[in-house]
Amino acid sequence: GINAEYMGKLVAQPYGVVLVMGSWNYPVQLCLGPLVTALAAGNCVIVKPSELSPHTAELISTLLPKYLDPICYRVVVGGVPETTELLKERFDKIMYTGSSAVGKIVMTAAAQHLTPVLLELGGKCPVIIDNTANLTSAARRIIWGKGLNAGQTCLAPDYLLCPHALQQELVEALQAAKLAFYGDDQQASPDYARIVNDRHFERLSKLLPSGRVAFGGQLEPQQRFIELTVLVDVTPDSPIMQEEIFGPLLPIVTCESVDAAIEFINQRAHPLAVYLFSTDTQHVEQVTAQTHSGGLCVNDTLMHSVPPQLPFGGVGHSGMGTWHGKWGFDAFSHTKPVMHKYSGVEFVNELRYPPYSDKKAHRLKTLLSHTPQF
Repeated sequence: GINAEYMGKLVAQPYGVVLVMGSWNYPVQLCLGPLVTALAAGNCVIVKPSELSPHTAELISTLLPKYLDPICYRVVVGGVPETTELLKERFDKIMYTGSSAVGKIVMTAAAQHLTPVLLELGGKCPVIIDNTANLTSAARRIIWGKGLNAGQTCLAPDYLLCPHALQQELVEALQAAKLAFYGDDQQASPDYARIVNDRHFERLSKLLPSGRVAFGGQLEPQQRFIELTVLVDVTPDSPIMQEEIFGPLLPIVTCESVDAAIEFINQRAHPLAVYLFSTDTQHVEQVTAQTHSGGLCVNDTLMHSVPPQLPFGGVGHSGMGTWHGKWGFDAFSHTKPVMHKYSGVEFVNELRYPPYSDKKAHRLKTLLSHTPQF
């Protein structure tokens, strides 16, 4: 901006040295995506892949030094001890993708150095289905979002809220979509993933009795296969409703109105996403205004994270900060305002110099009362 007294501009400067802590569920994307973004903003980067995806971690640690200057970009591999030591160092920005529990540990460590953090966490992403929804397309988009990576996605639909009168028709549409995508034998489908390790398989297996199986329910421990399963007769206090599922189990909780669904969601921690299937404009506006989440996607799942023109991130329990596209560049940059004052027209400054008087105060008040132009 320019006026009679000065020129002003904004300069984007890299933070400096950034720590990127990737996640195991999309171990390439969630390491290299933030790396590229931080690199574009001019930072040096240390990448810490998740130890729960060891083969990918090894691959990244082998390939990255071949293509990027190791003076500016390094990979650190290892488990909890290595990560603990890494977090003792002073970084200029930390980005972590993973669970809320570990996010608190990262934020505590960052606070020792007043280091800003970008936390991409998770939470229980609800799906509201009202009486106006197209159940066929809704079911296909829900099953796709839940079946992707066997439900091991931070944005995966976690539970469904729908009126009791719609439940049976919705279950039938969901089952038809599952059959269309994965066939009669889901275990034989080349498009369906497995659970990452035995610990998560056991955790998910224990959640299965939280409701009545409407369809699915097959388990195969040796392959860590869990069939995409829809549960009904699920109560709000059941075990599956107390934690992020992060797997292919999809409970349905009956909710008789959009008002009741909103109340149900707002009684819980802010999720990374809220999904609404509706053709009612008022319901869309109501859910937009009255729920608080990282993002809202109407009549689809996951897809709001794809366009680079939209920021992606959580709020509250589901994280802080946003990235993707230009938002990512901004997340890894400090925006520095620069003012260049002219050395002349000194008479303009007399108003702010002592000695002060009522006349000066009145003139200053008049000048400062002008509405700024943004």
